[in-house]
Amino acid sequence: MPDSAKLTHLDASGQPAMVDVGAKTPTRRVAVARSRVVLGLEIMALVKEGDLPTRKGPVFQTAILAGIMGAKRTSELIPLCHPLGLDNCRVTIEPDGPTAVLIECTATVTGKTGVEMEALTGASVAALTIYDMCKALSHDIVIEQTRLLSKTGGKSDFQHEA
Repeated sequence: MPDSAKLTHLDASGQPAMVDVGAKTPTRRVAVARSRVVLGLEIMALVKEGDLPTRKGPVFQTAILAGIMGAKRTSELIPLCHPLGLDNCRVTIEPDGPTAVLIECTATVTGKTGVEMEALTGASVAALTIYDMCKALSHDIVIEQTRLLSKTGGKSDFQHEA
C-alpha cells in the first residue's frame, strides 16, 4: 500500500469513527458489484426452463427484490456506513456458463459519500436469497467472487480490470 493509504474509519487515537462528510460537495456516484453463484447442472437445467417457482415466489425475482432491499438497508448492517437515500438500485441475474449465475447490483446516489457498500450488499443479499431458496435442491451451492467492479464520483473513479 502507498504511504498515503490509511484506514478512514479510525480517529487520531485509533478508535472507530464515522467519516465526516459534512464539508464534501454532493456528486453523482455510481457503484457496480457482482456476485457469482454456482448452482450446479441440475438447478441450472431447471433455471433454463424459466425462473424457479417456490412458495416464496420465483427465485430470481425474489432475489432481485431482496438485493434492492438489502442495498437500501446497508447502513443498518455495516457499522459506520452513512445512511443513503439511493437515487436508484438495479439488480440483474444472468446465466454464467452451464452451472452458475452472475448477479450485478448497480447503486446510484447524488451525495457526499460513495455507494460501493450498497452495491456490494445488494449483490450479496441477492446471492444469499438464491442460496436460501434453492438449498432444498442442493447444499452444494457456492457463493463466490463477490467484488466491486466499478465506481464513479467522489475523489477517484475505479474500474476493475477483467
